[in-house]
Amino acid sequence: MLTIDCKDVLSIKNELLVYVADKVAAIPTLKQHQFTLSTFDDDDIIDADLVISAIKEYLDSIDEGKNFAVISNDRKINITSISGRVIERESVEQSEMFTCTHCGFVTRYQVELNVHMRIHYL
Repeated sequence: MLTIDCKDVLSIKNELLVYVADKVAAIPTLKQHQFTLSTFDDDDIIDADLVISAIKEYLDSIDEGKNFAVISNDRKINITSISGRVIERESVEQSEMFTCTHCGFVTRYQVELNVHMRIHYL
């Protein structure tokens, strides 16, 4: 599993997640200020360099590539503003969604996800 910290790019986190997960063929999971990528097969490892490249491609496509550094530290990737500026976009209010890392089940409620996750361990 690979974690991508999006504190400086929260307004584009969802679009970035879709782009990167599609590029590296991974299962994404949304979290508060970050998202994680998991492989379809537990024995496979996600190539961090490929993920960094996909993040940079996306930032370049929205003309923000020169304003952000993408830094890898073990299994965590940080997207950090070089100038202290964060990307702010007006977006439609989106409620937080929680995703099961095992099967992709999506819910708006943390409690419902916790109950759902238990079925995978029965």
